[in-house]
Amino acid sequence: MSLETMQAKLELRELVDSYATLTDTKKIAEQMQLFTPDTRFSVYIGEHRVSETNGTEKLEEEFNEHVSVVKRYFTTNAQHVVELNGDTATGVVFSQMKMVRDNEDGGEVITDYSVQYHDVYVRSNGRWLIKERSSHYIIIESRLLQS
Repeated sequence: MSLETMQAKLELRELVDSYATLTDTKKIAEQMQLFTPDTRFSVYIGEHRVSETNGTEKLEEEFNEHVSVVKRYFTTNAQHVVELNGDTATGVVFSQMKMVRDNEDGGEVITDYSVQYHDVYVRSNGRWLIKERSSHYIIIESRLLQS
């Protein structure tokens, strides 16, 4: 593996880890800087696409709506499989995400998500960005959070 390939893979890993960290800290405006302005973001539950958003302006609105109802996030990224092709790349990120929300009884509900992100990346002005992201929610489990 060439030094250039290793550098690109490291930069792409930092990109996907930054996405997770900014989600966990609810820094949505900063998170939008990781995407191309014309990004496409899709969400799948099983085989069914439940949403598709085009452009960072609309994506930022949707993410802000989502974080307004989530008290806490915690994300762990695992494998990141990448195929490079010059200034473009594709990748799959395996991720575990937890979200804590209030329930109607005054308690908290934690939802565990096992997610695969299928990405298309582009290098623009020497910086890798997410051009397309398809979030595939493979396993979803919710339960009352024990104090």
